[in-house]
Amino acid sequence: MEKRALVLGGGGVTGVAWTIGLLHGLAERGLDLTRPDLIVGTSAGAVVAAQLTSGRTLAELYEHELTDTSGDRDAVVGVRVLAGFVLSAWWPGGRARLGRAALRSKTVPESVRREAIARRVGRDEWPATRLRIPAVDAETGAVRIFENDSGVSLIDAVAASCAVPLVWPPMTVAGRRYIDGGVRSVANADLAEGYDTTVIAPVTASAHRAGDPRVQGKRLKARVISPTDAALTAIGRNPLDPGRRRPAAEAGRAQASEVSEREAR
Repeated sequence: MEKRALVLGGGGVTGVAWTIGLLHGLAERGLDLTRPDLIVGTSAGAVVAAQLTSGRTLAELYEHELTDTSGDRDAVVGVRVLAGFVLSAWWPGGRARLGRAALRSKTVPESVRREAIARRVGRDEWPATRLRIPAVDAETGAVRIFENDSGVSLIDAVAASCAVPLVWPPMTVAGRRYIDGGVRSVANADLAEGYDTTVIAPVTASAHRAGDPRVQGKRLKARVISPTDAALTAIGRNPLDPGRRRPAAEAGRAQASEVSEREAR
C-alpha cells in the first residue's frame, strides 16, 4: 500500500486560517486528509502540522481561528520581504544574503515570537506522526530539516520555520539561528518524494511548476490545492494581518465543497 503525505505550504496567519478552514470543511464532507504517514510543514504549514497532531479536533482548531486573534501581532509583508523570498530561491547565495540581513534587522525579541508560536502549537512534544519542518540557516543559507528524531523542541522547530526574514527575528535552535523555511520553497514538496502527496498551498502552487529545481526530476505524484479567487480576496493582500483570520478560515471551509466534488470525480 502506497504511503500518503500531506504537504502544507507557507502563507502567514491567514494561510493557517485558510488551511484549517479547508481541512475542516473537507472532513465535514467525509474527506479527512489529516491522517497521512508524513506531514511536511513549511512556515504557516509548520504551525498547522503541529496543530493537527496536537490532539485537538479540526472543529476546535477552526473555532479558534474564528474567535481568537489576540495572540498575533500586526505585521506587514512588504515589497522588500517578498523580493527577498523570490531572489533567495533562485539567486546563488541569496538565502545566506537574506539571512544575514535578517540577523541585522531590528525586530521583536526571539522570546516574544517563541511565546506566540507556543500559544499556537499548544504542546512541545513531537507526535507519533512523522513530521518534516524545514528552516534555513541564517548565516549559511543551508536548509535544515527538523524531524521527530532531531532532538530539538517542536516549538523551536516551528518557530524557526516561521521566522519571516526582516519581519520576525531569526530563531535559535541548538545554537544556530534560522529563518523561514519558505525562503527555500513555499511548500518544499520535494521532501515528500516517493509518497502519494496532497499539497495545500495557501499562497501559490509555484513549488510544482515545471521549472522549480526542487521538484524537477523528483518522484512526486501530487495533487495541489490552492485558494480560489474568492478565497484570495477573503485572505487579503497581507498574510500577516490577524484581522483576516476569520474571513480566511470561512473561505477555506467554503472552498472545501468545490474541492470535495472535484476529488469525487
